[in-house]
Amino acid sequence: MKYTTKQHVDDLIGRYPALSVCRQDMLTALGALCRTYAKGGKLLVCGNGGSASDAQHIVGELMKGFLKKRPVPAALREKFRDVAPESADYLADHLQGTLAAVSLVSETALTTAFANDQAPDLAMAQQVLGLGRPEDTLLGISTSGNSANVIHAVTAARALGLATIALTGETGGKLKGHADVTICAPSRETYKIQEYHLPIYHALCIALEEEFFGE
Repeated sequence: MKYTTKQHVDDLIGRYPALSVCRQDMLTALGALCRTYAKGGKLLVCGNGGSASDAQHIVGELMKGFLKKRPVPAALREKFRDVAPESADYLADHLQGTLAAVSLVSETALTTAFANDQAPDLAMAQQVLGLGRPEDTLLGISTSGNSANVIHAVTAARALGLATIALTGETGGKLKGHADVTICAPSRETYKIQEYHLPIYHALCIALEEEFFGE
């Protein structure tokens, strides 16, 4: 990782000193994510309730420009011209470079069908089986660290050889023993944990953007 990539974690801690206890785990998670994207992999994200909203938020920051414009490569502009010369410049001028990410909470038809037909707490794990590849990373978000469906998704990911990251509260819950790295926000109150989670994952998204789209 570039120095400027890691610096975003320290910048975060400068703004939120209480998160200093998370520094090494954040750097470890960032390293795993950098390796995933360097290998052409993707991030799978899951959670419940507010954490489901966070999963979708993370995907939104990674799949398009966050702080940077992320222009598409010149070679892609030429490919657009080959297949659609009349709209090539429009596509190339407005599309942005992406870091592939998928929210496992967004497939309503699939998750409700699987919950009804099979087992509600395995709907996320089912998607991991279908989408997960060894070069990918799974991020499971749970303020308690004890969400059964998130734990099952992490278990499926580990079985398939994915890197696994948990984003939890102070104790880490059961997830702490399942994920490769667990970032434990320093609180035991749900709303405070969620308040910490947002700047944590924002910092990771900013750092990834710097790593792959910085100068």
